[in-house]
Order: sequence, then C-alpha cells, then structure tokens
Amino acid sequence: MRLAVIPARGGSKRIARKNIKSFAGKPIIAWSIEAALKSQCFDHVIVSTDDHEIAEVARHCGATVPFIRPDTLADDHTATIPVVRHAVEWFTTEVVEPVEVCCIYATAPFVQPEDLQKGLELLAAAPDCNYAFSVTSYPFPIQRAIRITDGERVEMFNPEHFNTRSQDLEEAWHDAGQFYWGWARAWVAGEPVFSPKSVPLRLPRQRVQDIDTLEDWSRAEWLFKAMQGLP
Repeated sequence: MRLAVIPARGGSKRIARKNIKSFAGKPIIAWSIEAALKSQCFDHVIVSTDDHEIAEVARHCGATVPFIRPDTLADDHTATIPVVRHAVEWFTTEVVEPVEVCCIYATAPFVQPEDLQKGLELLAAAPDCNYAFSVTSYPFPIQRAIRITDGERVEMFNPEHFNTRSQDLEEAWHDAGQFYWGWARAWVAGEPVFSPKSVPLRLPRQRVQDIDTLEDWSRAEWLFKAMQGLP
C-alpha cells in the first residue's frame, strides 16, 4: 500500500496560518493535495494535523484526515520523521501496513504529479536505499560563500577558494523542500534522509522555492503565477 502524508500543523509562527493561507487563489495546501491525487501514486492521501480548521480545509480539497495529530508532535521542535512515523504506525494498526510512504510538504505548490511519479520510480529502482527526494542546484558556488562578522566585516567560509574559478568548483545541491519518498520501514526506524542511502531527483531551480518568510511567500506566488499564466 502506498501512502501520502502531508504534515500541516496549526501553529506556524513566521507566517500565520501558513498551511491554509491563500496562495494563487487556493489554500496553499490544496496544491500539494491536488498533485498527490493527480499523480495516481497513492492508495491514501492523508493530512496529519493538530488543527481542526486545517483538517476541514484538507477534506474539502480531497484529502482524508483519519486522526488528529497529538500535541506532542505539533510543537516548533517536532521534526518531519516522527510525524511520518506516527502516521505509518497509525495506519499499520488501524488500516493496513504501508510499504511506500511519501511525505509531501503542505507549502510546496511547485510540486508536480510527474515528479512524484519519478520519485517513486527512483525508489523502486533502488531497493537498497531508504529514500528518494527532490533536489536542486545552488545558483552560486557554495565554496565562495562569505559571512558577515559581528564587526560588520566580510570573510570567506573557504578562503582557499578565493582565486578558484567558478567552473572549477564542484556543483552543490540542496533539498528542494517538496517531497520525500521512503520505504515505510525507513520512516519507522528513523533513518536519516540526507545520507548515501537516498536517491536524488534533480529539479530545475525555477521550480523550487522555500516558503519560510513573507518575502519567500511573495516571491513564490509571483513565480508560480507567471509559470501558470495566472493574473
């Protein structure tokens, strides 16, 4: 059985009611739910939330909310893996044991059904791995990154690369923050996602945007509307 878990707690701090805030005309969580349903990868698409309003919105968008997440898994310090583990264990006890489980973030409007399908294919083709997830490349060499010091001065993280040409530096990648396919056993065991036992799905940078601040939100919505041809 294949399960999609969309974590969506109610207590977001930096952007109030972030998971159901309107994004390009819909609650932002709707875009993740729709992508999951359109992918036809899943037997169940569920939202794990501690918030009854989010639960109502999620059901209206086509997901199921089979339980209300306990408060112990809904504070600012709760990581993703324990939330998914809870959902897997609940399903194993109450419905049927999942085999493949995909965590899709509620604030990932750029996620595409085709990417979810490709992620599943990557996981299936690598049974010795734990996860497959989306990544994208940094737009600037991380080896030439600088920090601003307490004295308002500048220094390089890696000064040995001051004279290294950009084209001679290794390309670096980061988590796209959209979805994580994994074997249920890996989620339950708490296996780390960022490890040699994960497979990357490369996405173009224009389809990736973290949404952690209001500035991020505005940029993401502008980019999304431009890509979708929306007013």
